[in-house]
Amino acid sequence: MSQDRGRQGYGPPQSDESWWAAVLQDEGIPSENRQVRGSQRPSASPTSWGSAEDWVWARELYESDDTVDLPVVGFNRGGLLVEARSLRGFVPVSHLVDVEQSSDDVQRHEVMESLVGDSICLKVIEFDPERGRLVFSQRAAQAGPGKRIELLESLEAGQRITGKVTNITAFGVFVDLGGVEGLVHVSELSWGRVRHPSDVVRCGQSLEVVVLSIDREQVRVALSLKELLPDPWKTVEERFEVGDIVDGVVTNVVKFGAFVGIEEGLEGLIHVSELGDEHYPDPGAVLADGDQVRVRIIHIDAAARRLGLSLREVTEPALDVEEQESSREAEALSSF
Repeated sequence: MSQDRGRQGYGPPQSDESWWAAVLQDEGIPSENRQVRGSQRPSASPTSWGSAEDWVWARELYESDDTVDLPVVGFNRGGLLVEARSLRGFVPVSHLVDVEQSSDDVQRHEVMESLVGDSICLKVIEFDPERGRLVFSQRAAQAGPGKRIELLESLEAGQRITGKVTNITAFGVFVDLGGVEGLVHVSELSWGRVRHPSDVVRCGQSLEVVVLSIDREQVRVALSLKELLPDPWKTVEERFEVGDIVDGVVTNVVKFGAFVGIEEGLEGLIHVSELGDEHYPDPGAVLADGDQVRVRIIHIDAAARRLGLSLREVTEPALDVEEQESSREAEALSSF
């Protein structure tokens, strides 16, 4: 959310789009589920409500990082609708304290329905008058007034910090750091391939992370989990050599070959030309995701994080004469 948008005027946005539709689209709620329940319903256009004075008030709440008690007037699958003077505010379900992300739709519905008519303590986390967006968080309000400002000033890149997983999406994981939510992008969850963040973490889990970057103006904190784990590429040339035969699992089949994981965070490519002695124009005809394969390492480039693999000549080489004799002697000694 851009803080600059909140400084370009405080009147309702000149837009015909439905405020609820815009909010719910951002929250990933399908259009067929965008039905508001509660004592009040917002009008089709956000221009029909909200005074300039109240947008100024909302901006002051945001910039001061203060808390406010607001009545809940409606809800849907995406979250709660609250009355903020003449404005309407939205509280995403991921920012509600009593709603577990792992709960099913029925449980969420029951909890949110029970909140209609109550007042809850909130903080403004998004202020965008141009789009008529005023988003609150009950979770952030738990940290108390001024905590966001204090925390943003104290955070530094490279710092280790512990937070709580509040929301899991396809693109990453949101972590509450105690007044500010940071994002662990899916690419920063592991050195290996992650099909979905929910395979790595769970909602409510306490997580130690590393701060990658801080954008204090837009209140965005980028986090990493994999920075706390050893990078397998740093020691790959110490542990493997060209010619080694290793076991692995096919992680992704593409038109030019197949990627194979030989250990956590270490993937190599079998180029289509290395699938066998015959010509295979379609790698999918030979391999599929999840296949267990034995491959030969034909190229290692740790700096470029590239590992070349082959299905050719993967039979273990025969022992030479001296090795055979040594093996026989070892077997004989072990029999005594």
